[in-house]
Amino acid sequence: MLLLHSRQQIRTMQQQQHGEMIYEQGNFVDRTQLHLHQHQPDRPPVWPRRDPKGSGVIPKLATAALLLLFLVVFAALGFGGYLVYNMQMEMKDLRKMTRELKQAQESSRAQRQIGFKDETGRNKDDKKKNELERTAAHVIGRIEKSHFPKTLRWDSRISGAFTGGGVAYRVSDGALRVNHSGLYHVYSRVELIFKHCSPTSSFVHTVFVRSPSGDDSALLEAHRVGFCSQRPERGSSYAWTTDSYLASALNLRQNQSVLVKVSHPQYLSHSSHANFFGLYEI
Repeated sequence: MLLLHSRQQIRTMQQQQHGEMIYEQGNFVDRTQLHLHQHQPDRPPVWPRRDPKGSGVIPKLATAALLLLFLVVFAALGFGGYLVYNMQMEMKDLRKMTRELKQAQESSRAQRQIGFKDETGRNKDDKKKNELERTAAHVIGRIEKSHFPKTLRWDSRISGAFTGGGVAYRVSDGALRVNHSGLYHVYSRVELIFKHCSPTSSFVHTVFVRSPSGDDSALLEAHRVGFCSQRPERGSSYAWTTDSYLASALNLRQNQSVLVKVSHPQYLSHSSHANFFGLYEI
């Protein structure tokens, strides 16, 4: 009995010791977890790593596409500038051809009016020319280098220029004076070159009549402005050529003189036959 009781006590003690260990171990585990939960700092989220070999493919493709786009834009701009330059050259040639054709037509028409040429353009003999001679004149602009009078001076003796019938050219003031009254076709063309052209550049082209008493009266007038199509950049300038043509049928009296003036005679073109002036009786 004593032995059995001793064994039971020993077993009871073992169970109690085991239970305390479990209880203490359980308490130890709970305290450790609580301690870690209270004192463990928050960690930042861990993102998945990218493959270093493929990370630069997209930026490289974008850079190449951007460079290609720039090249296309620059090529388009260069081609556009080339087309504009060719268009300007063609327009310049066209204006020159139109100017020469107009001058030739006016000169030929005036010459036919005085009988200097027949309808086929051939010269007639002096006898028939005197019989058919009528009042007409066509003079070419004279090139001035130092003195630029507003009343233009002309050359009546160079090729293509003439005076005939009842009209005379007066050198002193550049006038065409008619010797008898009648209905006349009067025309004038001037060409100016503005070396420093701007949107505000302008000029006035006037054909006027002067009476024997010295009174002036405007017959035809043109005020040109805004003919420069571009605005020059700061520090740069460019030349621009423009022209004005006036013509009309007018009644002139005996001994009246017809003259031409421009507001900027120093800009007149020195091109041959660019400036001309004439009249003929209708």
